Amino acid sequence: MTWDAVILGAGAAGLMAGIEAARRGRRVLVIDHARAAGEKIRISGGGRCNFTNLQIAPERFLSQNPRFALSALKRFTQWDFIARIDAAGIAWHEKTLGQLFCDGPATQVVSMLVRDLEQAGGTLWLGCPLGEVRLAAAGFEVETARGVQSARAVVVATGGKSIPKMGATGFGYRVAESFGLPLVETRPALVPLTFAEQELAWMRPLAGVSLPGRVSCGRTGFDEALLFTHRGLSGPAVLQISSYWREGEAIHVDLLPGRDVAADLRAARGKVALRTVLGRWLPERLARHLEEAAGVTAPMAELPGAVLDGVAAEIRDWRLVPVGSEGYRTAEVTLGGVDTRALDGRTMAAKAVPGLYFVGEVVDVTGWLGGYNFQWAWSSGWAAGQAV
Repeated sequence: MTWDAVILGAGAAGLMAGIEAARRGRRVLVIDHARAAGEKIRISGGGRCNFTNLQIAPERFLSQNPRFALSALKRFTQWDFIARIDAAGIAWHEKTLGQLFCDGPATQVVSMLVRDLEQAGGTLWLGCPLGEVRLAAAGFEVETARGVQSARAVVVATGGKSIPKMGATGFGYRVAESFGLPLVETRPALVPLTFAEQELAWMRPLAGVSLPGRVSCGRTGFDEALLFTHRGLSGPAVLQISSYWREGEAIHVDLLPGRDVAADLRAARGKVALRTVLGRWLPERLARHLEEAAGVTAPMAELPGAVLDGVAAEIRDWRLVPVGSEGYRTAEVTLGGVDTRALDGRTMAAKAVPGLYFVGEVVDVTGWLGGYNFQWAWSSGWAAGQAV
């Protein structure tokens, strides 16, 4: 069978590329080894799909070339995707920080994309493992479980390595390497951080404690919730900073951002315990831990100012050194991927291999938590769909 475009991967970026190419009259085949399309869409946002963000901006994407994503993001914006959601009759709401979620199940978004692909005349093969992709006289040959498919163009939208239990593999990276395209080292991103046993000894009793805070690494920080777990730290602020953190570096946690903790502690005199005062602002279990870590046993009235200042400093700048992350098993996305220097930012085409395109997570473009990575999928998939 000969196609104008064979799209490898039926996730967000692949379906978007297929829809756009088919709407332009191209004969399109979208193939995925999974038995269902859009599996990461289905589980995202707690099953409600955080499908985009109102605050899309290029500086909220990580890449060796942070401006690479700008063209695609400007040409197909969050407002363009919202218009499609509205046209499909999918109700949505803004949750926080510009994050948009479906009111109902995320499967509505998957159904919309699959329906759009079918209505545009595209073909979808699921449960179809992929093999080698190679150059041929008419363009490319793609080995599949249903036989070799010939195509004038191939769009690689196979995602990254995150959540392997859902079928994630490094297939797209292998395709890139087979055609001589460079890769930026990959690593788990938007992932919980883990700690050594000496930290876990006191962290485990705090498992389940959540609070708003600020988590920083270097010059980057996020004001969102953090969560103590049996393995370390999670929550939105920690997931965000995990994309910036590297092994051996410390993260800094401000448990009470914006509060003059030193002044508040000095004002809280009397016979009450430190944990009681801290418990006015912090979860009770965490307040107890901070009191124990400070070695404080006397009531507030007996504590010298230097001790109170030390406790305040710890609360405002708690230095912790993770030993790693939970890895691809729970990572929401993969950092790194196909080097953007090898791609055309307007079309997503490989500069050295005419007719070969890379879109979505497989590319070295990684967004913040909160709908940014889906918007990159929609925008990059749209861009490739206009070009194949």
